[in-house]
Amino acid sequence: MTFTKTVYIALGSNKGNKLQYLQSAVDAIFEKIGLVNKISKVYKTPALGFEGDAFFNACIKVETELKPKKLLKALKQIEKELGRSTKKTDKYESREIDLDILFYDDAVIEEKSLMIPHPELHKRKFVLKPLQDIAKDFEHCKLNKVVSELLKECQDDSEIESVNIWLKNPRKNFGFSDYNFIAIEGNIGAGKTSLSKKIAHDFNAKLILERFADNPFLPKFYKEPERYAFTLEMSFLADRYQQISDDLSQLDLFKDFMVSDYDVHKSLIFSKVTLPEDEFRLYRKLFFQVYKDIARPDLYVYLYQNTERLQANIKKRGRKYEKEIQDEYLEKINSGYLSFLRNQTDLNVKIIDISDKDFVKKREDYLWLLSEINS
Repeated sequence: MTFTKTVYIALGSNKGNKLQYLQSAVDAIFEKIGLVNKISKVYKTPALGFEGDAFFNACIKVETELKPKKLLKALKQIEKELGRSTKKTDKYESREIDLDILFYDDAVIEEKSLMIPHPELHKRKFVLKPLQDIAKDFEHCKLNKVVSELLKECQDDSEIESVNIWLKNPRKNFGFSDYNFIAIEGNIGAGKTSLSKKIAHDFNAKLILERFADNPFLPKFYKEPERYAFTLEMSFLADRYQQISDDLSQLDLFKDFMVSDYDVHKSLIFSKVTLPEDEFRLYRKLFFQVYKDIARPDLYVYLYQNTERLQANIKKRGRKYEKEIQDEYLEKINSGYLSFLRNQTDLNVKIIDISDKDFVKKREDYLWLLSEINS
């Protein structure tokens, strides 16, 4: 399991198209470091400690899985890619972009190459003013004062002027706001729950997760499939109906849309594989009676992974009752999904092959997948 940390980063530029440098830095941080949660206003301030053009400054709040030293390395690489050259002296100088870590949660790091919290932030109005926009109540873990207090007590009397231009959050390039309900589907071990959780977290969606882990018939089915198949499918039929009808009817005014790690029609797909023909016909009748009024998703995303990757993922998550799953069963389930999706003329379907991707561990793969969904 990965854990995200909240970091605050200061951005500054006083060379060339300063606003574009700031925006390019925000975009690169989103791509390489993590979710950009908040962006301050842009402020114009004079160069301090040397002769040079005025700076444009801003601060951002970011969630990242990178540890402090890797975060610093990534920021230095972004500076380099945006054209900043290595300093030849210890003196202050003009720069295309300057990226500084202010806080890394409440961590205290005191090393030659990295000091957190930033040792000078409480002395600099050009840092504290934009930081107050996004973190006025955040407490400095060494000074034991919140940012708004630090700004009031700051002795820096340099002029600071708000620029009437806002930096754009790269997250808004992904058009999930066009949908009310998205279903993420896939075979066993495809990663649908992981993706649903990430989308819900990153894009303010209500999360609906299938309650399969609570089903007492699932371990029995994997041991004796012929004996427990009908019982299992009927229990899923009832439980999925109860859950999805409850969740879809309970609107959350503070969420932008809903994302689920399953679509109720998976009951038909799995039952066709697990049940004899006569039992499936009966099950199908019951299904359409139960689900005739359930809303369909605005977008149906099917994550395809090859059987080898599915088995690796199943093994990795270590559920005892899944140890006996055979390749043949996974291939039948995949064929069932694809056959079902081919016949859905009224459903907005996207089938995405992620067999060579790892969107959980690699941010570039995650962003690629989001682009594919939104293409």
